[in-house]
Amino acid sequence: MSMATLSDIENSITQLSLSEQLRLMEYLARRIRQQTTQRQSRIEDDLAAMANDPYIQNEIQQINEEFAVTEMDRLEII
Repeated sequence: MSMATLSDIENSITQLSLSEQLRLMEYLARRIRQQTTQRQSRIEDDLAAMANDPYIQNEIQQINEEFAVTEMDRLEII
């Protein structure tokens, strides 16, 4: 968004009454919360799908097998 557009929006907001500005702020806060919640939900759904994907499960199993020897060789921290 250009600076001119943001400036126009800011000028429009200053022309609103305080109650209208408050209503606008509440609307924006509600909308941002909803979008954040939806985005988080999509991320969680994607992670669950990956966790249930047989190909991903196989890859994780192979990685675990490759690092099993390394896990047993790790030094103890005193």
